[in-house]
Amino acid sequence: MDQVADRKNADLDEDTLSAVSRIFKAVSEPTRIRILYLLSQQECSVTEIAEGLELQQSTVSHQLRFLKNLRLVKSRRSGKTVYYSEEDEHVMNLLAQTIDHARHGYADKIN
Repeated sequence: MDQVADRKNADLDEDTLSAVSRIFKAVSEPTRIRILYLLSQQECSVTEIAEGLELQQSTVSHQLRFLKNLRLVKSRRSGKTVYYSEEDEHVMNLLAQTIDHARHGYADKIN
């Protein structure tokens, strides 16, 4: 049994642990979850995100910068407008599964 535990711990090096921690930190904040969920549905500009989620543009820009630094979202420029979309399909799948899990009654059990 100890050999199995030792092998599992050895597989989680510091870089992996740090990356996992940053991803969970990113999806632990409600505003970022809302932004990521919207971007999983469609590409949007900062203005579209702010209007769609009823947030200040400065808030959206700040959160997008955080998410972009983690490579969870990407951007492309079209003229003067920058559009954002999802970049990390794995994290978006994790988010979708977690939302689905919460919608199926899990949220009621933890309140």
